Amino acid sequence: MKIIRFADLCAQGRVAGQRVFIRADLNVPQDAQGAITEDTRIRASLPCIRLALEAGAAVMVTSHLGRPTEGLLGVADSLAPVAQRMAELLGRPVPLHADWVDGVAIKPGELVLLENCRVNVGEKKNSEALARKMAALCDIFVHDAFGTAHRAEASTYGIAQYAAVACAGPLLAAEMDAITLALAQPKRPLVAIVAGSKVSTKLTILKSLADKVDQLIVGGGIANTFMLASGLNIGKSLAEPALLEQARAVMAAMNARGASVPIPSDVITAKTFSPEAVASVKLATEVADDDLILDIGPDTAARLAMQLQSAGTIVWNGPVGVFEFAAFEQGTRAIARAIAQSSAFSIAGGGDTLAAIAKYGIEQQVSYISTGGGAFLEVLEGKTLPAFEILSRRAQG
Repeated sequence: MKIIRFADLCAQGRVAGQRVFIRADLNVPQDAQGAITEDTRIRASLPCIRLALEAGAAVMVTSHLGRPTEGLLGVADSLAPVAQRMAELLGRPVPLHADWVDGVAIKPGELVLLENCRVNVGEKKNSEALARKMAALCDIFVHDAFGTAHRAEASTYGIAQYAAVACAGPLLAAEMDAITLALAQPKRPLVAIVAGSKVSTKLTILKSLADKVDQLIVGGGIANTFMLASGLNIGKSLAEPALLEQARAVMAAMNARGASVPIPSDVITAKTFSPEAVASVKLATEVADDDLILDIGPDTAARLAMQLQSAGTIVWNGPVGVFEFAAFEQGTRAIARAIAQSSAFSIAGGGDTLAAIAKYGIEQQVSYISTGGGAFLEVLEGKTLPAFEILSRRAQG
């Protein structure tokens, strides 16, 4: 996919003295008092901001935060805590501007943070009038918020239509490169791990991947549904019996290509869903009617780990068991360690997946960790994200 990269514009000397508008993702978690509890997204935005400042641009940055009501800026909606943290990380003042749509006074070398963009009336519906006003503020629009790439809003899509130049920031460009490497030009075998509580929420992903991957590893409630579709008893485990035919269709599509969906040969069960529940390892053929399947068993985990060791590319979305409970984390831990030890190019995304990566300390061993939850899932579904579409179109001239 051809796009204009902000880093290239900087290297070509085309940014000095220009007004640069960066759409970042600064939607950080906060406690009840408004204090930031985790600043990864702020840190991830800094390379683009530093790039613009070092190139001699007048730099404007905005983001959404939470779910404000358009037209009303409440205290909890303000980016003030973000401005404070950004100033600490950059070692320079970061003034926060409200009511900025009709104009921003800024000079080259200066940096301002523009208040929560979702407060602007017409933002979510991608108002043309609002988008044109935003575009008029800048010479160069930089989209650097992959977490919003699946949304066509005024500050993510509309402004890219009307700005003189629209390009991808380093964070978004890295996401696009990693996704292309993993899905469009993968080194084979391509193995995807898709896990979660419900098949229905990831059915389109499973169908899309069934046409692409060599192994489709399913876990969690999704695996239970596939086990049930294979004729196995799953006791009182979470599953979706109404989707058995859909699961069988995915397996049939994989088999027709000489690929497969590995069904667990053993599982870890309990009688109750609780961190204190007694865990029992059972063959998949010996699950009792009152059992809950809460993890894959050690034989299954070892078999899947071997497949991951020989993979060329790995896409990971979702833990394979209830990894929050110590007795039912072995499967996810084995998968995580196998990915860490594999020489494959690995890309991982989704909130629970990132939590597992952090828990097992394999951040440095995963080739690329995606910053966008919903956007990552839509890419796996085979959708073209609005941000990718408009930036590609603008790159055509």
